[in-house]
Amino acid sequence: MQDTTEKEIIVREADTPDFDAWLAPIAKGKPSNEVDILRRACAVAYRAHLRQTRASGEPYVRHSLAVAEILADLRMDYETLAAAILHDVAEDTEITLQDLEKEFSPAIAKLVDGVTKLRVLREFQGPGDKSRKEKAQAESLRKMLLAMAEDVRVVLIKLADRLHNMRTLMYLDEERRRRIAQETLDIFAPLANRLGIWQIKWELEDLAFRYLEPATYRQIATWLDERRVDRERYIAQVVKKLKCELDKAGIEAEVTGRPKHIYSIWRKMKRKRLDFHQVFDVRAVRVLVKDVADCYAALGIVHTLWHHVPGEFDDYIATPKENLYRSLHTAVIGPQGKTVEVQIRTHEMHQHAEFGVAAHWRYKEGARYDAGFEQKIAWMRQLLEWKEEESDARDFIDRFKAEVFEDRVYVLTPRGQVVDLPQGATPLDFAYYIHTDVGHRCRGAKVNGSIVPLTYELKSGEQVEILTARNGGPSRDWLNPHLGYLKTSRARSKARQWFKLQDYEKNISAGRAALDRELRRLGITELSLEKLAQWFHYQKLDDFLAAVGHGAVLPAQIAAAAHALVTPAVPLEKPAPSTKPAREGAGPGEVHIQGVGNLFCHMAQCCKPVPEDAIIGYITRGRGVTIHRRGCPNVLRLDGENRARLIEVSWSSKTENAYPVDVQVEAFDRPGLLRDITSILANEKINVLALTTSTDKDALTARIDLSIEITDIGQLSRVLDRIAQLPNVREARRKVA
Repeated sequence: MQDTTEKEIIVREADTPDFDAWLAPIAKGKPSNEVDILRRACAVAYRAHLRQTRASGEPYVRHSLAVAEILADLRMDYETLAAAILHDVAEDTEITLQDLEKEFSPAIAKLVDGVTKLRVLREFQGPGDKSRKEKAQAESLRKMLLAMAEDVRVVLIKLADRLHNMRTLMYLDEERRRRIAQETLDIFAPLANRLGIWQIKWELEDLAFRYLEPATYRQIATWLDERRVDRERYIAQVVKKLKCELDKAGIEAEVTGRPKHIYSIWRKMKRKRLDFHQVFDVRAVRVLVKDVADCYAALGIVHTLWHHVPGEFDDYIATPKENLYRSLHTAVIGPQGKTVEVQIRTHEMHQHAEFGVAAHWRYKEGARYDAGFEQKIAWMRQLLEWKEEESDARDFIDRFKAEVFEDRVYVLTPRGQVVDLPQGATPLDFAYYIHTDVGHRCRGAKVNGSIVPLTYELKSGEQVEILTARNGGPSRDWLNPHLGYLKTSRARSKARQWFKLQDYEKNISAGRAALDRELRRLGITELSLEKLAQWFHYQKLDDFLAAVGHGAVLPAQIAAAAHALVTPAVPLEKPAPSTKPAREGAGPGEVHIQGVGNLFCHMAQCCKPVPEDAIIGYITRGRGVTIHRRGCPNVLRLDGENRARLIEVSWSSKTENAYPVDVQVEAFDRPGLLRDITSILANEKINVLALTTSTDKDALTARIDLSIEITDIGQLSRVLDRIAQLPNVREARRKVA
């Protein structure tokens, strides 16, 4: 397809099918010139994909037409529909973008180009190096957001493309079905929600859930189907009664039953720990009225007719969701004592709820300003700005997910302005949301007039006031995820940037102190810092220490890397060849003994190794194999004859068992110290095997020795962090033999 003549043959070939029947419902109300463009797009797509088929065996062009149908249901403009029909042409055939621009228009070619570049999250959940995969995900996500900010129709085409792919997912193998379904549930469905397109969101969620949890999906679907006739009869009765009362009150309303979505039912069952029959929106009614005043008037009639269920009322008109969704939600005890959910909204709110940003094109020709659309575009551009701030690909992806998922809290500033934050956000997150400088200088917070800790989790409806210092900056503890100061990646990024801009030498000094403290606490003494720096891909030790100092490398990452890198401290004599298999059947957290059969083993009491510790086995006389830490002094002191009885061992997999470990806490004595320590252990569900205390009344110090059970080294690091943060505690560390 190199010249106009060849192009004419492709578009007007006599054997091209007649697409008029397919176009008829889509063409209603459209000018003849737009319909002609759509007809020509069908012809080009048909010829381009002539020898291509889908996994189902059907002609490939049917996929292109199905994508356009989905967008037609959203009432998108003709350019979007034409681009949808042609969306795979430029990538999968010989037709070029220049050809499309010449045959159709620059706008349609640009949309096709945007979709072609959006091979979003292709490596999502795939094999390979984790950091490389995360970078690829972040870059793909950045491309998608860039396309959205330039022309959101590109992503609407991508969402429609994904929806049709999900509808035909049964033709792929199970591994691909699960990978695509997980990607859909993690990225595409939340994105459709954030853009306000619930019509697509619900179907994507249900289809993804069907392949990820097939047994649960079938069970809920069966429950819904078993009672469908009774439920529909009941809803018809409620609709008739409510419509009658609204008519009496002079409220013009459209009252209908609301569709049930399996994934939303399952989420509510899981989130609220409810039985299926306790889920309120299994029986649901929607009321559409002409204006906001009628919304509240209708709400009054609903609550007059039936008793309101406490705690089940949400006013999303006064406080819209982050995707600008507006509606009143209530649950009432309806006829026969059955619970019914009622949604009340205006017709305009309903259009925006169903179509989201797609509704913008309905007003485009009339040049009507759509504040909701403009706000969503601003949100996309803000995400792109965040990408420039985030040095860590994982942080960027986490930040995106936090923004697109539904679970949010809505809090108030002292002036009454509503601020929406991810669920679990703290006053510090709120402070950074208000302004970066407010976050840096935050020293305290009041919620509803009362002082709260900076780790307090905010709840919807609370009023938050930030207390600031005149000067100063963030604390390094804020970056430690174990301590719970900052829950949003946006706030963590701001705090990390502050430290990064500080003096390089100060960061090196702070990093060395933090590194020494973490390794000492975990009882690791035999690790080369240079090797640790290389693990994190730093060529110079000072650069690594500076990264630790400004928070780019966190204590939890150091703990995991250190235990992966601890080198064998004990040279072993080369074991004799053995034909026996390694120990089989080791459960989670058990030990594999290499080169021998199924020997009994137990943990040494001198060093008490736990999963992720570097370990070695010692063959005893009559007691099987004793498992020691490699750096255990008792192992290091073994002479030649006993050294020959050492054997290689390793942990089997991540543990769910508990292992004993000794911890020592040094503090200035005060009332309630022991209570505070045991409270932390109780909150972490850690069992205490033994506890002894000793005090020095002259020095006013106390030492507490604990023997506790932990599941892995990460849990130990987290507990030591939290104990070290208690008032008067000087140090909390693991005891080594």
